[in-house]
Amino acid sequence: MSTAETSSTVDVASVQKLADGIRESVQRVIVGKSETIDIAVLALLCRGHVLLEDVPGTGKTTLAKALAASLDCQFGRIQFTPDLVPGDVLGVNFYNASKGEFEFREGPVFSQILLADEINRATPRTQSALLEAMQERQASIDGITSALPEPFMVMATLNPVEMEGTFPLPEAQLDRFMVRASLGYPDRSEESSMLDRFRAGQDPDAIQPSATAEQLISARNAVDSVTVNDTVRDYLLDIVEGTRRSTSLRLGASPRASLALQHAAQGWAAMNGRSYVLPDDVKYLAVPVLAHRLLAETTTELRGQATAQIVGDIVEATPVPIERE
Repeated sequence: MSTAETSSTVDVASVQKLADGIRESVQRVIVGKSETIDIAVLALLCRGHVLLEDVPGTGKTTLAKALAASLDCQFGRIQFTPDLVPGDVLGVNFYNASKGEFEFREGPVFSQILLADEINRATPRTQSALLEAMQERQASIDGITSALPEPFMVMATLNPVEMEGTFPLPEAQLDRFMVRASLGYPDRSEESSMLDRFRAGQDPDAIQPSATAEQLISARNAVDSVTVNDTVRDYLLDIVEGTRRSTSLRLGASPRASLALQHAAQGWAAMNGRSYVLPDDVKYLAVPVLAHRLLAETTTELRGQATAQIVGDIVEATPVPIERE
């Protein structure tokens, strides 16, 4: 085995170990929901952002706090409301009379793990304040651009059942979320275990960091080196092109979506101890990475066919490449 191959194997092993540690830390306060936790950890490793779409009280805020605590990262929270303005998100310049000069007061966006709670309750103008932060990892206030701390990740929550007083997220905003996930209701045994924990007085915020921000940044660099061969890349592109040709969709996956799916597959491979991507990685992640970015045709919506189902059908109809010796 060459030196380069040995280095790659070691890097992937460190990514897997870090992901396992974060997962174990989060599961101390989140009962079950291993798939959703894995998706959130994946986004963290891939410099992505997470859209948590679920009903109130299912643990969305707890999940975001637990992720931040497991990495000893700075946690910030914005409660989105209709009267929120961009300055409440980014920060403001104010005049300090005692010093006789203007000073900048950072907004909550200058955090490492940012919870955008009920993001669809804010106006489109305020929602758009996060666009630059999510894509370029920077914020521009009064003509001055400032870099955001590393690592930086937005976890936004969305209530899918309450529509009064909300504003739909624009496509440009949705396209900046790497994945969409849902915690859902716990099953009976999980909910029973949760009740036992709280009856015993367990502190849900008592999480010891399992890794540092520096270790996460190193793991992210290792994920970037995971191999995606031409066969797997062609399979990924076939799925993406399938969304653009589908008669059930009026908006297919963007090139940003292609990049997100490839990067997510690299992260998933590393989390599973591999330095190369398999077609199954792409197949598994296609729905959480692509579905929220797409727009269904009106007739499709009337039939009750969700974009997740459409993506699933496209994936099933796309031939999976067979590796040959």
